[in-house]
Amino acid sequence: MDMKNFIISLALLLAAQTVCSQNNLPTQTYTLDKPYKVEKIVPPTGKKVKNVILMIGDGMSLMHVYSAWTANRGHLWLENAQYTGLSKTYCTNKLITDSGAGGTAMATGHKTIYHAVGVDPEGKPLESLCTVAKKLGKDAGIAVTCRLWDATPADFCCHNIDRENEEDIIADYLDSGIDYAFGGGAKYFLHRKDGRNIFSELEKKGYHISRTVEDLMAWKKGRVFAVPYDVDTPLPDERGDLLARASLKGMNLMNQNPKGFFMMIEGSQLDDYGHFNKLDMLMKEMLDFDRTIGEVMKWAARDGETLVVVTADHETGGLTLLGGDLKTGTIECAFSTKSHSGVMVPVYAFGPGSENFTGFMENTDIFWKIKSLIDKN
Repeated sequence: MDMKNFIISLALLLAAQTVCSQNNLPTQTYTLDKPYKVEKIVPPTGKKVKNVILMIGDGMSLMHVYSAWTANRGHLWLENAQYTGLSKTYCTNKLITDSGAGGTAMATGHKTIYHAVGVDPEGKPLESLCTVAKKLGKDAGIAVTCRLWDATPADFCCHNIDRENEEDIIADYLDSGIDYAFGGGAKYFLHRKDGRNIFSELEKKGYHISRTVEDLMAWKKGRVFAVPYDVDTPLPDERGDLLARASLKGMNLMNQNPKGFFMMIEGSQLDDYGHFNKLDMLMKEMLDFDRTIGEVMKWAARDGETLVVVTADHETGGLTLLGGDLKTGTIECAFSTKSHSGVMVPVYAFGPGSENFTGFMENTDIFWKIKSLIDKN
């Protein structure tokens, strides 16, 4: 870099830092000490879409992706996506959405009101991609790092006008028809005001209940609800590659269905650390999500008939990358809010049918594009 460009770059950085300072937005730094290796994945060449895996980074924006890319020295598994687009996330009664309305739009193809899950603005239940898959004879499942009463998993399996009705949402899983569930939230399966034991009721419907990760990994065939934790799954440093392992377990179980499956996988706790404005934890979650994306894409490439779509329901934290160093994996960022912001979110696609996920789109379009592809196959 010549002196002129260096001076311009420095001036821009100082200006950004001044703006953050004037608005009482302190900067934070994060360095990834041990970057992980990323490889090129050769995508399949076939056209048939038997399986679809929708991966949602809750609260993830382009800024999250680019910050994580910088921290990992300029490499992400996500870069193996063949096509990219941008999704508009507003809901029916607010410009700035939440995971209830944002997730429902992707799950059902219909926009709804803020805080609603799996229903239209009047509270009428909507058919989700899980139900679409089941009607086609496919399996359907979810894997998340949050509690199962949280908005995003509920968007795909449950129906309620208010995401805060947590015990009612958990009871709705009894009628979801899904074949695989992994997440936290055992608290409201058992310790309920109505005295019900939802685990026992699920068992009567033919589900195996896994209360430990070890039990889940030993399970070989059949429908399963794996809920090893009372609330959320552990922090990323404690859980390691749990999201990747739980996702692959569900994919392998459901792939025993010759007609294929639909699965939603969520990097749930990105949203939490965006709300908390904790850059280090946010990046750990983002990088864990990227490594999970890598494992899913490698599986999909081997399978040859699996479409992987990666996107977000909204942005959280108003994250801004102000500076850093690619060589050391250091980033300097600031947050502009402890809530959600209104930026469009990225859409990435890999595998057969991925060419459909380009350009500007409504978040509802993701449902209709996926439905069209699996309807044809």
